[in-house]
Amino acid sequence: MAHVLIAEARFYAHLNDMLLEGARTAIEVAGHSHETITVPGALELPGAIALAAESGRFDAYVALGAVIRGETWHFEIVAGESARGLMALTMDGLAVGNGILTIENEAQAIARANPRHANKGGGAAEAALALLTLKNSFS
Repeated sequence: MAHVLIAEARFYAHLNDMLLEGARTAIEVAGHSHETITVPGALELPGAIALAAESGRFDAYVALGAVIRGETWHFEIVAGESARGLMALTMDGLAVGNGILTIENEAQAIARANPRHANKGGGAAEAALALLTLKNSFS
């Protein structure tokens, strides 16, 4: 049984509630355990996962959050740098599922976060578990 860390950027609480539901359900259905930590925003997710990885307590990681386009370049920076940070962790050998929504508006976010629709939280958890299975197959 794997122990999975769900790291969530709680900036949009109502969206994260849906993402968390999907991720937790996917992990539990697969027969694994999980813990959840919260960080202020998506930019903090890669750092939080890197810190947690140093503990050796977790087998896989799920990053959850939402970045909604606004009127400034901030969207591009947050979306790009959070994805880059998560990819760097994956390239370093961590099993990380990226569930950070990068969307134009709240309606798009709700459609993707809702576990009964696109279920991106569940998809991110499933991706992390798939990478963990692959990683373990090389051990």
